[in-house]
Amino acid sequence: MGEVMLAVGTAKGLFLGRSEDRRSWSWTGPHFVMQGVYSVAIDRRGGLPRILVGADSSHWGPSVFHSDDLGASWQEPKQPAVRFPESTGASLERVWQLQPAGPQEPAVVYAGTEPAALFRSTDGGESFALLESLWEHPQRKDWGAGFGGQGMHTILVDPADPALLTVAVSTGGVYRSADAGASWSASNTGVEARFQPDRYPEFGQCVHKIAADAGDPSRLYLQNHGGVYRSDDAGASWSPIDAGLPADFGFAVAAHPRRPGTAYVFPLVADYERLPPEHRCRVYRTEDAGETWQPLATGLPQQAHYGVVLRDALSLDDADPAGVYFGNRNGEVYGSADEGETWQLLKEHLPDVLCVRAALIS
Repeated sequence: MGEVMLAVGTAKGLFLGRSEDRRSWSWTGPHFVMQGVYSVAIDRRGGLPRILVGADSSHWGPSVFHSDDLGASWQEPKQPAVRFPESTGASLERVWQLQPAGPQEPAVVYAGTEPAALFRSTDGGESFALLESLWEHPQRKDWGAGFGGQGMHTILVDPADPALLTVAVSTGGVYRSADAGASWSASNTGVEARFQPDRYPEFGQCVHKIAADAGDPSRLYLQNHGGVYRSDDAGASWSPIDAGLPADFGFAVAAHPRRPGTAYVFPLVADYERLPPEHRCRVYRTEDAGETWQPLATGLPQQAHYGVVLRDALSLDDADPAGVYFGNRNGEVYGSADEGETWQLLKEHLPDVLCVRAALIS
């Protein structure tokens, strides 16, 4: 199978796990001790994997680091990797997302930030430039901020066409570009904004996360601030698929890396009760693109469990069968080596888990 790396970003540092059987793990960390790690990417497009980390120091501020030796050492650019031009009047609060582009653009990495903006790197994530077209979009000034801030938390690059980009902002909604970011349009048709007088506005939804289907890049799954949705036209329109779930609120959604129609969510009761339904720890999986959902709970706590899984804290590796991983605000990390059928506790007593990324590294 090879070796899997599991990167776990927490409120007080990064922890790196490695395993050849996905049952016994060796761990290092905390890297970036006392820094909030909100974004991690494992970029395997070069000869060796590059780990990219968006860390946030309360003293030094946010920065992007990278390692080309699997976390043994870390490099930080002499100049800030992500910086708003002075003309914008904005300053970087946080890097919410780091997303390598496709194999057609081996040096391109995107960063999503707070305040909500999209940056592009052409040197593997060592320096980034603001995509001013989205920053200057006339609707941007009316975007709100979610409970955790105004973050661009989702960046999707179409694997067949790197010019097709999809981003999501909390609270701004979904935006698409067909020309590599030169122009953008809101793409929220069918997505509800229950907190607004107009329940179906053109933009302003509090989208929590989007994932792309393995078989059809135009099929997307969306976890909203109330509601789980699917698009079959690359985000031009959305339809609800939360029938069969115990609740339609949540933060995370992740798609299987190879199996079409297969995706995972972690439901929470509602925005006013951000706890698992019945206080049971359950991941839900669909294998038919949201027509039906199956609870996956074997090995997970089924009573008095209050762990919340945040938007980037659910991830799959690309082994066969795929491994599924999530971390919660209790500081627990769970993993499944059989696509969610059974689970085991991999790590506990961590700070709040903010993001999780997994990938084969050998």
